[in-house]
Amino acid sequence: MTLTPTAGVTCMMLTGSISCCHSPRPFLAGRKHPFHSAIYRQQRCGRAAAGRNAHSGDKEATKQHNRGVVIMPGLGNSQNDYKALAELLTQEGLVVEIAGVNRVDWLRNAAGVVDINYWKGTLNPQPTVNWYLKRIDDAVNSVKTQTDGAPVTLLAHSAGGWLSRVYLLSKGTTGIDRLVTIGSPHFPPPQEAKVMDQTRGILTYVEQNCPGRFHSSIEYVTVAGKYIEGAGLRDQGASIAQKIVGAGYQQVCGNARVWGDGIIPIEAAHLHGADQVTLDGVYHSPLGAVVAVDGKIGRPWYGSPEVLPKWIHHISDTNESDSIVEVGDTLPPNL
Repeated sequence: MTLTPTAGVTCMMLTGSISCCHSPRPFLAGRKHPFHSAIYRQQRCGRAAAGRNAHSGDKEATKQHNRGVVIMPGLGNSQNDYKALAELLTQEGLVVEIAGVNRVDWLRNAAGVVDINYWKGTLNPQPTVNWYLKRIDDAVNSVKTQTDGAPVTLLAHSAGGWLSRVYLLSKGTTGIDRLVTIGSPHFPPPQEAKVMDQTRGILTYVEQNCPGRFHSSIEYVTVAGKYIEGAGLRDQGASIAQKIVGAGYQQVCGNARVWGDGIIPIEAAHLHGADQVTLDGVYHSPLGAVVAVDGKIGRPWYGSPEVLPKWIHHISDTNESDSIVEVGDTLPPNL
């Protein structure tokens, strides 16, 4: 899956080389939607017992492993980008593994270009993404071993969301009872939008073969960010940032004038039948996220310490809370 720039915004082309990734864009901070928690309150109780985790060192031997979590990196991301998130989850008593993906690994998707279906826009995920599915499988098996078979949550960022759906379809759901996606594009652009499907047909395949909440034994949660509203290139009064982001949104969902997390529009991030969580002021990627310092407004991403408490209870019901987060009542049209 090669990354190629579309008006400066990350694309998910299945071509041959990485041209860009989720890079920091300081200009976004000035035009973003003001950060505030969407209808949120939290009163945690009953901390889950925790065990040893690869990211936190040894824990007390008397604590038990209650749940495993496998983090799946997004397109162009490396496993190292998620170490801080893994540590936060470990502190909540979860056993965490990050799928062993490095940035250079994404070049493996160049194999897709030799398939005639790539050029037709009808590419199937396998064998092109088999390397990624193997990394997921290794991480899942490791977590199962560490937790003596405790249930596993797949926590998938960005393209990891649809890749996790491919994994569940091809490898099965044994031991996995939750899929939580954060900022993941789940749909191909509508045909009437006349924009190129950046996955060259894989998202169409996924939607045809495992649409929505496909596996009844699994709880699906889709988390989207409402960070910046996109705009058309000729829209008067719109900032340059909005126009650049809008060009990216249009490639994903066919519409530039929508809200999203700066990379993925909200309407592309929510699956039918899933619990849908939309977080105000949340940016797409750990790369480009900015911590608020000395009263300055930051640019938090889904895994930032100030954001994670708003949706962590979806990862494991062993962390009880009475959190309420704004959830869209209906999906946008054309999905």
